[in-house]
Amino acid sequence: MPNKTEQLKSVIRQYSGRKLRIMEVCGTHTHEIFRLGIRSLLPDTIELISGPGCPVCVTPVDYIDEAVYLALEKNVTICTFGDLIRVPGTTKSLGGARSDGANVMIVYSPLDALDYARQHPETEVVFLAIGFETTTPGSCIAVRNAAEAGITNFSLLTANKTMYNAYLSLKGSCDAFLYPGHVSTMTGTKIYETLRDAEGISGVVTGFTALEIMTALAVIIRESAGNKPFFVNCYPRVVTETGSIQAQKLVADLMESCDAVWRGLGTIKGSGLQLNDRYRDYDARLKFSIPVMEGKNNPACRCGEVLLGNCRPYDCPLFGKNCTPEHPVGACMVSSEGACSAYYKYGDLQWKK
Repeated sequence: MPNKTEQLKSVIRQYSGRKLRIMEVCGTHTHEIFRLGIRSLLPDTIELISGPGCPVCVTPVDYIDEAVYLALEKNVTICTFGDLIRVPGTTKSLGGARSDGANVMIVYSPLDALDYARQHPETEVVFLAIGFETTTPGSCIAVRNAAEAGITNFSLLTANKTMYNAYLSLKGSCDAFLYPGHVSTMTGTKIYETLRDAEGISGVVTGFTALEIMTALAVIIRESAGNKPFFVNCYPRVVTETGSIQAQKLVADLMESCDAVWRGLGTIKGSGLQLNDRYRDYDARLKFSIPVMEGKNNPACRCGEVLLGNCRPYDCPLFGKNCTPEHPVGACMVSSEGACSAYYKYGDLQWKK
């Protein structure tokens, strides 16, 4: 008798119904689907497309320009996760700013940045707070701790985003979403039930093992046959209905919603988070009176279209030629979660899948 893995492979390979477009929202899903060879199972009737689930990729050029401005014009010490250093700005990246003498440091958490600020009270330290619901609580903890300890030389340059309104903006772009497992541990599943019931948007939450991802694909095949919106939690060992109440409360205490610019998607109302009035002293934009930036993307780069699922990375004329992981032109090639880096890393033979 075939084991569960073989049964799932058979369900996926033998699907011959209507064409299904499935969007992986999480960049880790994109990389794991490639790495595990799951794309090789797909018939022509199933198309996997990558969405805006990589926080580095959706961060707009304006934000990089703001960070470069702080580093070079305000002599601020920038603390950031490593992927962000090589993302191109309008004129230069943070790596370029560092070559010009700016102090740009790689840290592994916002608390590392806060520790640096505590140890260097004469230096203004700004942490580049990007990411979705998974990473935002960490930035909030750093600000709360700074306020409680009276540390005044620490602030955030925020580009924190929430996913709900992004799903609304992508409505109609696919038949079903593979919802991100990490984000869902924070939000819980209620938002997906609302998307199903109020907006007719379908999807499943899944984990990152081969069995979990194949189960999610098989569930989408099964549920799509009913021709009505659906949601299934295929990651119940980690994702609950309510999510992390503690993390949600922490974010609500320190932050408020705002409009946010997403690379490729433009401005999405209510999809961003910024520090509220009680913590405005830790908002780098206000603290340093950062002017409004109007960043310019490389016009040949198609990162924005990749994030919308409108094209594949190999459709971009720069992909694998002018744009490689060693010399990235766009954010989707820089990030370890980016779709372009996944397509490049896993080779020509799978690019056409």
